[in-house]
Parts: sequence; structure tokens; C-alpha cells
Amino acid sequence: MSGRARVRLLFVDCGLYHHEDVSIPGDALAGYERLIDCLREEPEVLLQLHVDVTRLCAAWLVDD
Repeated sequence: MSGRARVRLLFVDCGLYHHEDVSIPGDALAGYERLIDCLREEPEVLLQLHVDVTRLCAAWLVDD
């Protein structure tokens, strides 16, 4: 996947849920079987955003 990929992140904090949409490099996804691994380990993604994985409940790709 080239270009940018939009990812929706669902967080929980003190029983309240909220989501954030982020954009990551599409090419970064190719090296990982799981999206969560890409968000936690890909250097190019880590330079652009920080994901609090202790509060992260789910993450999925969003179609444009």
C-alpha cells in the first residue's frame, strides 16, 4: 500500500471510550502481519505519533 493509510484508534480511559483517527505511511504496513505491531515498532510511525498502548482497545484501517 503506497501513500497514507488512515487508522482509527479506540482508547478507554476510566471507563470512557473515545477514538482518534491518525494517518500513517501505507508502506509501513507491509512489513507487519498485525496493525498493532506496526504502531508499536515501526520507526517511521514512531517518529510521527505516540500511541498509549495501555489505553488502546482496538485499531483498524478506515476506508476513505
